[in-house]
Amino acid sequence: MWLWWIGNAVLLAVVVPVVLLLANRVIRPALEIKRYGADILEHAVGLDKNLEPLPAVADTRDLVAAAKGLAVRYVGAAGPLL
Repeated sequence: MWLWWIGNAVLLAVVVPVVLLLANRVIRPALEIKRYGADILEHAVGLDKNLEPLPAVADTRDLVAAAKGLAVRYVGAAGPLL
């Protein structure tokens, strides 16, 4: 019976703190990774919102190319009048 109590005391005094220490060493980095993941997700959503008007840039490029051709024609026609 005394060996049973000694075994319980050793379990509580040695094994449980070691298990808690090792669990803490695993859980702390896991929580840090979770925070980094949340931060990355938050900024990725913000980046996605900023990239929404990007297809309009291609339309603007095409319109500028068309306007450039018309502007050259206009200046060529208005040049002799000035």
